Amino acid sequence: MDETVQAWVNGWVVSRGAAPPLAEPWGWTIDMGMYGHVTRHVFGATDEGLDETTVRKVAGAVTGQGVWLKAFRDPSVVAGWLDDGWWIDPEPGFLMRVTLVPDGAPAAPAGYRLREWSRGGVTRVMVAAPDGSLAARGQIAPTGGTAVVDQVETDPGHRRRGLGSIVMRTLQNAAVRQGARTGALAGTPAGRGLYEALGWEVVALLTSAKHGGPPASART
Repeated sequence: MDETVQAWVNGWVVSRGAAPPLAEPWGWTIDMGMYGHVTRHVFGATDEGLDETTVRKVAGAVTGQGVWLKAFRDPSVVAGWLDDGWWIDPEPGFLMRVTLVPDGAPAAPAGYRLREWSRGGVTRVMVAAPDGSLAARGQIAPTGGTAVVDQVETDPGHRRRGLGSIVMRTLQNAAVRQGARTGALAGTPAGRGLYEALGWEVVALLTSAKHGGPPASART
């Protein structure tokens, strides 16, 4: 199993409050217990190490709706291994990592309010706009030496003000204080530029697929 994938799985289940991952010969099964996201199967190999036979076998055993596959290979390749019962996100995700170091003391722009708190092993950060609405947010789940960044987003009306960078730096500082030395995340194309500007590197492409049709909301 790829070490970064395993670290991401371990942190993601803490971040999302999912069931403990069940080890499989090919990766992990994670129960979520939500409509539209009942269970997810995460393959442990990346790139050329993830083969067609394995993906077809796991996907072929899925019959219910709301089951997800997470495969760390280009969607253009994985799409050819899945039948029409699967919706495949046309945009690739990116498994990324970074060495965590203290990063100053980020401050919100004038009029904005930065807040950080921790519950159940997860540290959350929010930036409130001058009118009190949510401008940006994110969370991180340290699990030993690794911390997983999750659900980072900036409201479209508040972009290009550096809020995403403030959220990320605040999260990374929190993880370092808790003993984490390596960061991992699964990013979107929209977020990749931000993460790379902060020193993150791409480890592998990520294909997200859902059985039974597209999700009702944003990427999960």
